[in-house]
Amino acid sequence: MPSLSAVIITYNEEKNIARCIESIRNVADEILVVDSFSTDSTESICKSYGATFIQHAFKGHIEQKNFALSQAQHDCILSLDADEALSPELAVSIAAVKNNQQQDGYAFNRLTRYCGQWIRHCGWYPDPKVRLFDRRKASWGGVNPHDKIIMASGSTTRHIPGDLLHYTFNSVAEHILQINKFSEIKAEGLFRKGEKVSLLKMGFEPLFKFFKNYVLKAGFLDGWYGLIISVNSAHATFLRYAKLYEKTRAARNTQ
Repeated sequence: MPSLSAVIITYNEEKNIARCIESIRNVADEILVVDSFSTDSTESICKSYGATFIQHAFKGHIEQKNFALSQAQHDCILSLDADEALSPELAVSIAAVKNNQQQDGYAFNRLTRYCGQWIRHCGWYPDPKVRLFDRRKASWGGVNPHDKIIMASGSTTRHIPGDLLHYTFNSVAEHILQINKFSEIKAEGLFRKGEKVSLLKMGFEPLFKFFKNYVLKAGFLDGWYGLIISVNSAHATFLRYAKLYEKTRAARNTQ
């Protein structure tokens, strides 16, 4: 049976971290928290559960999560965000993997709770994520803040039953604040990659994003919050390109 390190990155997560750790304590042989110098009670809560607690300056979601991988004791990794938790079914599935690990990576669905409601459409579910993996065959990649596990060429993955429960925004206002923050990070990442923006892209992609989430992905079945999520997702797409245009124009004017 391989030993399992559960790794979590945090910053001021006193409202979420206990729930996260409670859900993994029976399947993890090590719980490692890499914290970006929280100013709340995150540290004391983590240590009360016996977690290893390391503080490390935050340079980006991808960078922080890869640093966390490097600090774990074991090669078998379960990587979670602080606002996530294992459902009982998923905990059983992960325990079964520990008893008979045959793949390099394992994916499972993520179910998001938004303003007190579980969202099962809008493109938010099933939202499969690879979060259980051999770190020798995987690393974090993507474009900040939308990180994802990149499996090495030739590696194997399998989907296992159970949901990763994502306790996201408690209010629409929280969602809007994150959209503003994340669209800035995303625009900066695209700018550094040399991505170009056009009026067609800025105008069409947000409209298609709304149509895709609300109609094609049946967001209307999630009621009012399905509509709100779909509109906000379209707005996030627009802001990303608007901020990218602003950065590109500013760089051009300084040449």
